[in-house]
Amino acid sequence: MSQKKKEEFKDGLYGDEVREKLLEFAEKGYDSIPDDEKDAWLSRFKFWGVFAHRSGQEGYFMMRLTNCNGILEPGQLRAIGEVARDYAQGPVDNPEYGNGWIDFTTRQSVQLHWVKLEDVPKVWEKLEAAGVTTRSAGGDTMRNISGCPVAGKANDELIDTLPILKRFQEEIRGDNALCNMPRKFNISITGTPEGGAQDSINDIGLEPAKKEIDVSESHSEASQTESDAGEEVLGFNVRVGGGLGGHEPRVARALDVFVEPDNAYEVVRGFVELYHDHGDREVRSKNRSRFFVDEHGTDWIRELLDEEYVDFELKTGGTDMREQYTYNAGRSSDEGKFDYLGVHEQADGSRYVGINVAVGRMEAPEVIRLADLADEYGSGEIRLTRRQNPIIVDIDPDRVDELLRKPLLHKHKPEPNPFVRGAMACTGTEFCSLALAETKTRMAAMLRWLRDNVDLPDDVDQLKIHFSGCTADCGQANTADIGLIGMRGRKNGEMVEALDIGVGGGIGEEPSFVDWIRQRVPADEVPGALKNLVQAFAAHRFEGQTFREWVDATGDEMLIELSEPEETSYEDPCLHDAKQSWYPFAEDDEPESTQGIAHADD
Repeated sequence: MSQKKKEEFKDGLYGDEVREKLLEFAEKGYDSIPDDEKDAWLSRFKFWGVFAHRSGQEGYFMMRLTNCNGILEPGQLRAIGEVARDYAQGPVDNPEYGNGWIDFTTRQSVQLHWVKLEDVPKVWEKLEAAGVTTRSAGGDTMRNISGCPVAGKANDELIDTLPILKRFQEEIRGDNALCNMPRKFNISITGTPEGGAQDSINDIGLEPAKKEIDVSESHSEASQTESDAGEEVLGFNVRVGGGLGGHEPRVARALDVFVEPDNAYEVVRGFVELYHDHGDREVRSKNRSRFFVDEHGTDWIRELLDEEYVDFELKTGGTDMREQYTYNAGRSSDEGKFDYLGVHEQADGSRYVGINVAVGRMEAPEVIRLADLADEYGSGEIRLTRRQNPIIVDIDPDRVDELLRKPLLHKHKPEPNPFVRGAMACTGTEFCSLALAETKTRMAAMLRWLRDNVDLPDDVDQLKIHFSGCTADCGQANTADIGLIGMRGRKNGEMVEALDIGVGGGIGEEPSFVDWIRQRVPADEVPGALKNLVQAFAAHRFEGQTFREWVDATGDEMLIELSEPEETSYEDPCLHDAKQSWYPFAEDDEPESTQGIAHADD
């Protein structure tokens, strides 16, 4: 869909006002949406987290829920699980997950599928009674604001970001005057040393920094009181224009701005308004903020921000702390947390336990059981990570072992094998109009096969494999040790689902994206290619060397040679679907309908 058409839809009606019209259509039924207005309304519904499923599944919707920083208050996860049980029921079972489940997302949120438009009012009533909303979940607006999932809990926290996040959520994301952005917009802030918000792939990201500031320079009275002349102050450096997708990823660029915590809101709001006012609203393929920064440069943006969008003089950048970043950084686990799985101590002496949900999909009865465990062993609060995993917080140290013995944690383990631990996957062709390959069920099958057929050295406890169904890269394949992106290819004269294979991505101090070493590999030959590659890594690495470090030292030519695709005992769940059926796992072969409304990255 063209940007011009999108802007016409938004000019007609957008933001908070869409809700009443959506409720009106829900009351009358999906077929009450006029055919000649369907594109417009389905595009507008996304602001309220209601996304049409792909072609062949008309009348069913994905619902994306929103929060701030992945925080689910007591009772909220239970309400989500009950909604999934009662309303996220499709006409066909998924062979891996059955019916009625939720997906944890890479932006610390939750998605439901198979929701009927007619059920949206009842779903909203149930969720909103628990304080859960779907507002600002999709479309050209600010998406889930991300941060460290254990903000306010971590025992090594540098800056408490929760008060700042609350202002971002209520006063920026909640401002209907800013709901109509040129394109979707992601905000993040990190206050812990491992860098778990992944600020470098956000439209604007604040990362911990320090700077010597004189009293005369300090903007706020609080800062002046706390800081003597020349005292080192903790705050944030600002980065802008990061993002993935379209085979044109960008690392967020330093804006040469240091901001104290008291001023973080003003600077972030200023950049949001600046992009809102000056961002491209004509060419949709080139109007994400990363292209805006490419076009104008950080000097121009900084000058305009300073002159017109904040009412104090911006300070130059401070000394960053990126050398401490270990989250998804491809560094040894001896250097710090690379995810939030396992048992960890909180600042108050309690414990939090991160559990692994392979590819982020959890069945509704398990979701409700997880809520039970959070109530029984913790405070009832759940935190969500950017790796599609939940965390139980506020656990009495004396009850941790008892919690770890619970059956749910035997399936969704706090310390799983490295293949499962490092796996992420987007929605894929199961529901998404943009995807070219099925993802979650295929990844589950691949993980079992890799577990049973590939041996890793004892000191390798992480290997991140991220799977996106298309180049929109919602599964963050570009940031993985091994990235997979869905394509189509040919095998034995037939069209099949195929994958591109990339290696060597990661975040950390020096973010980098994968190099694509294999293209259009038939999906049933991908596990063989991964086995060959991982076995070569195990055989040729130095002791203690991580996969990312080994890739950097090996070179593309050799990596291509070492990743030869081949057929194995692995059986692919939908090799020949190639997005021809209405649902990848349906036995009946209904005619393919017209192309539906794309929802993955829009």
